[in-house]
Amino acid sequence: MQVTPKKSFDTPQARSPIAHLTHSSYSPGSAAEESGSCGRFIPSRLSSNLINAFDRAEDLETASSEGDCNSTFSNLLHHQLFGCDITNTSPQPKSVYRYKGQQLSPWTNKENVPLIPCASELQTQTCEPRALPKAPHKVLDAPQLPDDFYLNLMDWSSRDVLAVGLGSAVYLWSAATSSVSCLVDLPSASVSSVSWTCGGDLLAVGESSGKVQLFDPEQGCLVRQLDGHKGRVGAMAWSEALLSTGSKDRLICHRDVRAREDCIAKLAGHKQEVCGLKWSPDSQQLASGGNDNKVNVWSLHSPAPLWRFEEHSAAVKAIAWSPHQFGLLASGGGTADRCIRFWNTLSGLPLSHVDTGSQVCNLAFSRNSNELASTHGYSLNQVVVWKYPSMAKVGELMGHTSRVLYLSMSADGQTLVTGAGDETLRFWKVFPAREDAQGRSKFAINFGEMR
Repeated sequence: MQVTPKKSFDTPQARSPIAHLTHSSYSPGSAAEESGSCGRFIPSRLSSNLINAFDRAEDLETASSEGDCNSTFSNLLHHQLFGCDITNTSPQPKSVYRYKGQQLSPWTNKENVPLIPCASELQTQTCEPRALPKAPHKVLDAPQLPDDFYLNLMDWSSRDVLAVGLGSAVYLWSAATSSVSCLVDLPSASVSSVSWTCGGDLLAVGESSGKVQLFDPEQGCLVRQLDGHKGRVGAMAWSEALLSTGSKDRLICHRDVRAREDCIAKLAGHKQEVCGLKWSPDSQQLASGGNDNKVNVWSLHSPAPLWRFEEHSAAVKAIAWSPHQFGLLASGGGTADRCIRFWNTLSGLPLSHVDTGSQVCNLAFSRNSNELASTHGYSLNQVVVWKYPSMAKVGELMGHTSRVLYLSMSADGQTLVTGAGDETLRFWKVFPAREDAQGRSKFAINFGEMR
């Protein structure tokens, strides 16, 4: 059946809806030191916690005038890096050296306590509620949107254009004008993935045949066709001019669109289809998830995985990097697993996990707050917003009647669009706006004007 742009997005009648620190062994001082008879008041190095010595050093000349400012800055920096609550805003003076022997605990300084217990299961909680929409503010029909867990058919660009793969065609929806256009209708293949460049000027389209095509939407033309895979291309991720593609042939291809070659490197680390692929915010690490239940983390400088995580017990499609905490990766497992797991990709250590109770299809960190959104399939078909790192539920979004297999975020970071096997796209304004120094929103998208 031929799909036309007008038919694809008809708005329906009213629808309801750290790494862990390694400490040396501390031992008590000698008998003389225990008795307090250290000659000439020489500090006891055996009983001094030198790991934290520099942190405890204080400038007596400026402590009274700058102590409060430095303390506030240190706590804010610690909160931004590690996501913990600021509990100590007025630090007490601490000496660098000790003149009497004393057994010190490695965790004497509370700031060294691990933020999240290693390999622990977080108990699902409900945090202090805030306003979440009870229904989507916009619903679009998406006929021929496949109910296929392994595909990635939706991506929202930095220029506020949403690309959706429907059957053999790719449609573009503009958030500014609510207009819909058909970018391409493939003659002999179906669309298996779409992905925008960071600048939103090029769209990569993965095909069921294994080919990848690059389109310039403004010109409405094909820029380049790339080969290299023998199976469908179900996952793609951009890092500047480098496009990484994952396929059913179990390989990941790196493609530099400036180079003559279609594929500059191939990574073989999965035993089954690659269905999840995301570059870290600093473009130094690539995370991949596969139908072999594995999560691999790759470096640009090695053809072998930097880390391999095997704790999931089902296919891993859902992958997300935190934009707030360096090296924090989240992954979600399929029906037999149902868990969201967190990893420290700097040390290769598992951090924590939570059992969501249903198949995890997608994950997305908020750009404006330390929150995480997940979409689910069997059997609840819901969207959940979590507070990180406590993983307390902020709320649930209900409305889809089938697995919520597709997820993307708007350019301003406030709105999520979800797609499901019920052939609908639903728009939810979930996250708070990012504010500038004057407290005003940096973005201004009026979804009330959408038609």
